Amino acid sequence: MSSHREAPAISKDPVADSTDLYAFVSPDDPGSVTIIANYVPLEGPAGGPNFYEFGDDVLYEIHIDNDGDNEADITYQFRFTTKQFVKDTFLYNNGQILTLNDAHWNRRQFYSVTRVKNGDSDVLASGLSCPPCNVGPRSIPNYSALADAAIHSLPGGGWVFAGQRREGFFVDLGSVFDLLDLRPIQSLHLLGTPDSPGVDSGMEVNVHSIAIKVPKSALTHDGSTPADQADPRSVVGVWTTAKRRRVRVREEQDDTETGPWMQVSRLGNPLFNEVIVPMGDKDRWNALPPKADDQFAKYVKHPEVATLLPVLYQTGGVTHFPNLKTLNTSGAERTDLVLILLTGIPSGPITGFQNHTSDKPADLLRLNMAISPGSLNNPLGVIGGDLAGFPNGRRVFDDVVAIELRCIAGAVYKLIDNTFTPDAAIPAISDFTGGTSVDGAVPGSGRYLSKFPYLGLPLDGFNVESEAS
Repeated sequence: MSSHREAPAISKDPVADSTDLYAFVSPDDPGSVTIIANYVPLEGPAGGPNFYEFGDDVLYEIHIDNDGDNEADITYQFRFTTKQFVKDTFLYNNGQILTLNDAHWNRRQFYSVTRVKNGDSDVLASGLSCPPCNVGPRSIPNYSALADAAIHSLPGGGWVFAGQRREGFFVDLGSVFDLLDLRPIQSLHLLGTPDSPGVDSGMEVNVHSIAIKVPKSALTHDGSTPADQADPRSVVGVWTTAKRRRVRVREEQDDTETGPWMQVSRLGNPLFNEVIVPMGDKDRWNALPPKADDQFAKYVKHPEVATLLPVLYQTGGVTHFPNLKTLNTSGAERTDLVLILLTGIPSGPITGFQNHTSDKPADLLRLNMAISPGSLNNPLGVIGGDLAGFPNGRRVFDDVVAIELRCIAGAVYKLIDNTFTPDAAIPAISDFTGGTSVDGAVPGSGRYLSKFPYLGLPLDGFNVESEAS
């Protein structure tokens, strides 16, 4: 959801819409890295009889740059095939689903995993089963067992899962898009009312996840296992894409697609295309590779949200972001945001940390694999003193809305200018305390797991209201 419906064209193509990307050192297996790419935004759990699924006509890819040239050195490709077993029923299942090959389950998905390295393709696995969508407890009395059965091992070490999961991203979408009127601090808003608790828009929805866990050595260019955070080989850049064939011919029932694959969606850092790139460039951004992002760097250097905060958050004609307003007026380029989103942070500004890949701008989710998960688990990540969190990769529970709003507001401008004083209002609107985030959203129980694939079991269609409370 950090990139849900973020561009006009992809908002009409949900099965190809990449919503979230996560990359982190696996907390229960620190010799490995887990990457999760989510698709199909805002899935209602009771969305039958045609429940949500991946697209058979979409090529899903996870890309890794391990030498700092902003191009893919390793790509994991995922292709899906849907099989209809019983055609004379309108039901997704006509009885209980007890196993992944249960005859009562009428519409199933299978997939293949291919690893492409330096242009050479290797099919790691095929015919892998996805679990069913979580219809309800009568249809699937032991969903947890089916989900576990859909976790498949990969040759050379590693695991893969593809299927429905609980939405992990938490945000108050209603307040964010209503002139950024964040409920817990709306008394400071120009058009606000008394403060109130935030509403988590992701609390009652599911998503489709592609999750892969591999040894760290599978991601480095020389097969080494990173141990020194200062070593450039420890850092990889990650992004995900969805592609469709160039030509589509509409038939009476089944359409035909042909021609080369064309990229229609991509995602690196959360919220990049959502709130950094303006409406007129969003579709073009989705079609281009990260190495072309120099043409979008101007939006990072002068972000629109930074200009809005001093205007929207003022009372009695006095802004609550005076220092940010002065910074905006000066016309200074936001090089601090360039470091976070486009190049990575070099050694020096933050003691014991770097995730720099290249001075050439590219929207990549950068992960220093030599930094251990630790035990802090601070949802504010690096700016909260937890170097294992965003923007050092991204964990499923990282509060990226809080982190990015704080950064845009100037919380880390001292990375490039020690004389700058962040506004006093920044902690008031961005502090993650008592389980609340910058916009008051609360992650809630059941959202995350301590083991692969780390996102919780999807809500079922029958009990969604009680499960989400």
